[in-house]
Amino acid sequence: MSDTPPQDPAANPSHAQQEASLGEKEVRLELFAGIHPQNNQPIFEQVLACPAEAAGHYRLLKSPVFVRNVAAGDEIKISDEARGRFSVITRSGNLCIRVFLREPNEALEQGLTGDIEKLGGDLDVRSERALVYSLHFGVGFQSIEKLLEKHVKTGEARWLYGNVYDDQGEPLNWWQALLQP
Repeated sequence: MSDTPPQDPAANPSHAQQEASLGEKEVRLELFAGIHPQNNQPIFEQVLACPAEAAGHYRLLKSPVFVRNVAAGDEIKISDEARGRFSVITRSGNLCIRVFLREPNEALEQGLTGDIEKLGGDLDVRSERALVYSLHFGVGFQSIEKLLEKHVKTGEARWLYGNVYDDQGEPLNWWQALLQP
């Protein structure tokens, strides 16, 4: 028998525990995800969030599949001017990692999900052809990319970051501010 008291899991809640405690306040936000290439109409994605302290501010509970520039835990402010538009107020430090599959692949999903969870990440979205993960950037880009290259084989699937590059392919560098003392 140990003399030390059991550690209180509420002292350091995981992403999933934070979600559960906010379950009553969950809302679905309709965020702008892009323009349809054929009909030039806007595309929107419903994203799970909870209200933050300030009016019009929300914290994302899951990383989105198609909405760019955000990940689970980020706080956003919804624009009053344009439907589905938003600005990022606070970064959580999470990366949004998207894996698009040519066809359902349970072996890839199980192997990759297990390895990402070992690093403290979460599988936020699972569908037949897409997997979306949230993983803190502190794990290291090289480690993450090595892990993804191990599991995601060319021709079977393709992976990309959802909140690392802008529309022109330039790094957003938001993580630099989080590295400052």
